[in-house]
Amino acid sequence: MNASKQQTAAVETHPLPPFAPPDARLLMLGSFPPPRERWKMDFYYPNFQNDMWRIFGLVFFDNRDYFVETDGKSYKEALLREFLAEKGIAISDTAHQVRRLQGNASDKFLQIVTPLDLGALLAKLPQCRTLMTTGELATDTLLSLLPPDTLKPKIGAYSAVVYGNRTLHCYRLPSSSRAYPLALEKKAEAYRRFFVEIGMK
Repeated sequence: MNASKQQTAAVETHPLPPFAPPDARLLMLGSFPPPRERWKMDFYYPNFQNDMWRIFGLVFFDNRDYFVETDGKSYKEALLREFLAEKGIAISDTAHQVRRLQGNASDKFLQIVTPLDLGALLAKLPQCRTLMTTGELATDTLLSLLPPDTLKPKIGAYSAVVYGNRTLHCYRLPSSSRAYPLALEKKAEAYRRFFVEIGMK
């Protein structure tokens, strides 16, 4: 990508506030939402072609469509919010401002201008000790916000790091994007193991 295209692409600011239940024990971190025309709800992972909420349906209810509306075209946003708050799961993205160098949802063509203020968000989540990223760009961006000696975790594993006044376990899970070459059921298995390991399943 040439420099002129990087400079002419508009800067987008994240359109959603972090979903931050005050008693959350887990913070899930993606990269940045897709363009709004792809949204099916005003919440995280709003693209119906993204399988995050089908993964959650399989992991917690053995039903890939548990969070899918009966019309099969959108998500049950209120049910999702209620479930996540009850479970103690917060969600945000690692980028606060980006440029879309190709105008699409691909992480490959996102240029991060301003990352998440991780310290400010964690200050609102005093019980959170586990972070989980859902893709390569999210993982790399999170690592840029942590101490420089933090190891990049392998998929399904974690790195421990001291950040502020707490020790965090930073996990990396498979991307829920269909562009990531792994069957939905295999992704769900990885997420199920993760939630069992951290005591949330």
